[in-house]
Amino acid sequence: MKKSTFHISKMDCPSEEQIIRMKLGPFNGVKYLDFDIPNRKLKVYHTEKVDEIHQAITALNFNERLEKTEENVDLPSTIDDTQQRKILWCVLGINFGFFVVEMTTGWISRSMGLVADSLDMLADSIVYGLSLFAVGAAMARKKKVAKISGYFQMGLALLGFSEVLRRFFSQSETPLFQWMIIISVLALIGNLVSLWLINKAKSEEAHMQASAIFTSNDIVVNGGVILAGVLVYLLESKWPDLAIGGIVFAFVMRGAVRILKLART
Repeated sequence: MKKSTFHISKMDCPSEEQIIRMKLGPFNGVKYLDFDIPNRKLKVYHTEKVDEIHQAITALNFNERLEKTEENVDLPSTIDDTQQRKILWCVLGINFGFFVVEMTTGWISRSMGLVADSLDMLADSIVYGLSLFAVGAAMARKKKVAKISGYFQMGLALLGFSEVLRRFFSQSETPLFQWMIIISVLALIGNLVSLWLINKAKSEEAHMQASAIFTSNDIVVNGGVILAGVLVYLLESKWPDLAIGGIVFAFVMRGAVRILKLART
């Protein structure tokens, strides 16, 4: 058994991980993939020559570099992922639940920040759900699920952008800052609980590390919506809400593009 270590500078979230998994899936000689997303590392355990594996990863344009290949290494023992799957289901449930809550209260309070944050929660739910739903599935099924998810997410982001533009050029009312702050604080608590659950597992598995990164990003977004709510109150203006909404919709669109890229590999 050989172990090749790659440094992949553009691998910073679950989307890139899924793309690489699907790209290397057809290689019978690839026996195990060990992702270290925070450090941008990928260890490939394989029996065939590393050149073909390297070429496949290079084709993804993730700015990779082969660091070393070791000979005669042992294959890592299979890790029981029952606990990890339960935690991921909990995190998925929290994200999807807050998607519903934020989407509903966002429209009621006329806050594009809350609506955008709800779609960010939905984007995370799609990534977690895709990973869980596609485990053990055929490659064609994985790509079909990814394609549907990507287009759905992109459609929602485009609708969000159009609504931001409509409110920008119209005399729309100032959003209810109380709803923005209260709901965002609750979403922040939900993400903190999710991050605590993920860290509690003390796992070095890729999905768990990726989930921690995504949840940490969500905490930053929650803080942005809270700040926008405070600025709406202080300035008595809708502009901070529209600004944070546009920024978060851009993140949602970026995620959709990555998922669609996954489906094409």
